[in-house]
Amino acid sequence: MKNKRKFALMIFLLFAVVIIGIVGYMTFLKLNFVDAFYMTIITISTVGYGEVGVMTSTAKLFTIIIILSGLTIFGYGITSLIALFFEGELKEAWGKRKMESKINELNDHYIICGAGDVGRTVIKSFCDSNIDFIVIEENEKRVEELKQLGILTILGNATHEDILEKAIITKAKGIVCGLPTDAENVFTVLTARQMNDDIFIVSKAIEPSSHKKLAIAGANKTISPNEIGGQRIAALLIRPSVISFLDVITRAGDVTLDLDAVVINSHSALIGKMLLEAKIPEQTGLIILALKKKGETTFKFNPSSNEILDNGDTMVVLGTNTQVDQLNAMVNQK
Repeated sequence: MKNKRKFALMIFLLFAVVIIGIVGYMTFLKLNFVDAFYMTIITISTVGYGEVGVMTSTAKLFTIIIILSGLTIFGYGITSLIALFFEGELKEAWGKRKMESKINELNDHYIICGAGDVGRTVIKSFCDSNIDFIVIEENEKRVEELKQLGILTILGNATHEDILEKAIITKAKGIVCGLPTDAENVFTVLTARQMNDDIFIVSKAIEPSSHKKLAIAGANKTISPNEIGGQRIAALLIRPSVISFLDVITRAGDVTLDLDAVVINSHSALIGKMLLEAKIPEQTGLIILALKKKGETTFKFNPSSNEILDNGDTMVVLGTNTQVDQLNAMVNQK
């Protein structure tokens, strides 16, 4: 908008100089409109053709003013256009280089393939949780919108190996496949699993039969937004009180409570202590919902206070991000 105003101002000033020149030459040299217009144009353009009238002192001074005015306007216009071009080019090049530098520094990050309805929801959640991630999207308009928000984004097809390489998939912790079709998601899962055998893959499934195909392709988990949406609607009708309670505990006023998992490391001071002795709820305010012992696949819900914590145990807790950070600090304390 600012550049358009500059361009419009330049055109207006040039038009004004031409009008003033025509009127001036018609007045000072007693010329007709065509001759006055001719004199104005050759004066502004400084081409050096001969005058069509006898130049008086007043006409000469007027001509000098017209020449200076024309040169000033042309100079301003050319300078503005050059500055606009180079400023845009440099800004774009600098932004691209800065983004590439940030991408190359990524480690243990997440990759989101597709910025559609599902992808945008994941992006918002990751932003709220301050998680390092990068988005791969084919739509140029969406890519520009995400870049404007400061989100690391790559323009391209997530099914291609070279695009996944640009997203540093070999160092990625997890990948979300939220592309529009099951075929694209299956191919992306296959490619991602081939490039990083340890990466955790979560994929969107559209058709009911796609869950099995995606799992065979290498997905760790599959999610059907349609199925989850339908289950949520049914639950709201069948068990409205339960759903309302869940909404309350996960959105308590302005505070959002989330479920999170905290793993006890080998150097933790909590190793060998009972849950009662650890006093996690008292020190952090968290609610311990479940406990999974190392090597086991099932969770113990509402674990006993006599449960002894050990290296590799996973606690599922409910609370704020700040409270989870406090627990992580306790777990990592030697």
